[in-house]
Amino acid sequence: MTIYINGNDLTIEDVALVARFNERASLTEEAVANMQKSRDYVEKKLKEGAIIYGLTTGFGNFSDTYISADDAPALQNNLIISHSCALGKPLDTQIVRAMMLLRCNALAKGNSGIRVSTVETLLKMLNRGVHPIIPSQGSLGASGDLALLAHMVLPMLGEGLAEYKGDIMPGREAMRRAGLPVIQLTAKEGLALINGTQVMTAIGALALYDAEDLLKTADIAAAMTCEALLGIKAAYDPKVHALRGHAGQSDSAANLLKLLEGSQLAQRTQPGRVQDAYSLRCVPQIHGGSREAIAYVHGVIAREINAVTDNPLIFPDEDQVISGGNFHGQPVAIAMDTLKIALAELADVSGCRIERMVNPHINSGLPAFLIESGGVNSGFMITQYAAASIVSENKVLAHPASVDSIPSSANQEDHVSMGTTAARQAWEILGNVQKVLGIELFAATQAIWMRGEDKLAPATRGVYDMVRKEVFPITKDVVMHEEMVKFQKMVSEHRVSAAAESVCGKLA
Repeated sequence: MTIYINGNDLTIEDVALVARFNERASLTEEAVANMQKSRDYVEKKLKEGAIIYGLTTGFGNFSDTYISADDAPALQNNLIISHSCALGKPLDTQIVRAMMLLRCNALAKGNSGIRVSTVETLLKMLNRGVHPIIPSQGSLGASGDLALLAHMVLPMLGEGLAEYKGDIMPGREAMRRAGLPVIQLTAKEGLALINGTQVMTAIGALALYDAEDLLKTADIAAAMTCEALLGIKAAYDPKVHALRGHAGQSDSAANLLKLLEGSQLAQRTQPGRVQDAYSLRCVPQIHGGSREAIAYVHGVIAREINAVTDNPLIFPDEDQVISGGNFHGQPVAIAMDTLKIALAELADVSGCRIERMVNPHINSGLPAFLIESGGVNSGFMITQYAAASIVSENKVLAHPASVDSIPSSANQEDHVSMGTTAARQAWEILGNVQKVLGIELFAATQAIWMRGEDKLAPATRGVYDMVRKEVFPITKDVVMHEEMVKFQKMVSEHRVSAAAESVCGKLA
């Protein structure tokens, strides 16, 4: 399968297919024609000696320094070399691949003035598996993700480091092994390659792809906990949620009823109880709030992956070159901070449900910490500690990065978004939520085993049976870490939602 890019039609699923599942990417004929028109215009302006930022001037605070056409290649090369100053743990390969794809897609629109051959080199690197090693820290999220994108470009020039077929090596060697010549940048090209929001957007797109599945998984985990705790289904009645009018809330309630249809454990009413605790009764309201927030994030990211975010922008048909600020990451920064909060809340309420299952005072008659022979065995006691620790860690990470700013480039760039920091934190929170929901599913399947799996709803039984192919009931203490990692993997690979949907059909 090949994903064709033209700067207009890329989807979040396309990004995941290329970044995570190694589908190929290619330019459309329309993109090639638009890029060539833009490049021809740049060459014309060079011959005319026009004063254009980043083309015949320096960068940032050097924007008033004239650069001759003869010095243009050195200017672009030096830009990449000087800006390659990121630090920290390298980004995951899937994020690097998403960055490469998104940068090519932005350039394919034809407003950046880059040569077609330069973009094709980056696409060939992507398709042949030459993955630049990109440290994760060093972006302010305005003037684009300059430092990190510069590291992406280094192997194209025969510099830096890259991973090829599982080995890390000098960028020049990786290019040679992949059969790709290194290139010499010409006027405008270095700036076109690094002045954009593709790091924060790449992380955001992949995090969103998983987050949208995580919404389903959270509803599934809640449904199974509802069965484990003999929950009351009346709270999920659609009449209740229609009165409030929030689509996310109604979708979550509908999912819960669909998942619990046919359950002999969760009932519309329960003898001796009028209503459940909030972590069960208010699942639609809590999960629904996250759903609506994530829907907003989807809109931002869907637009941004098809946006032109460098500077200056070339409009050949209008004979204009306009210096603007599309590189500023504020729209993505606020969306990533929103995603952080929305995801963290899924883990927060999941942690409450875990505590209810292991606590003998409030778990509707289940053994303390879900283990027989308690005392000799600790059972799920410390799994709840682990969940609580991760939930608390998320509270720190969820503090908004976008409310911070710091001046840069001699105060020429005096407000920045910190969008890449927000995106990196969202990525970390995403992993944490996958862990916590995994722990809830671990505890819920143990509790259901004690209640009797034959009493489950068909949809949750499908999930239970999938789990039992890998994790067996705990009858005495074991190294819980090993089992918890299995659940985290089930969640992160979207297997929990797939198991449920194979029985009950597509969830909202």
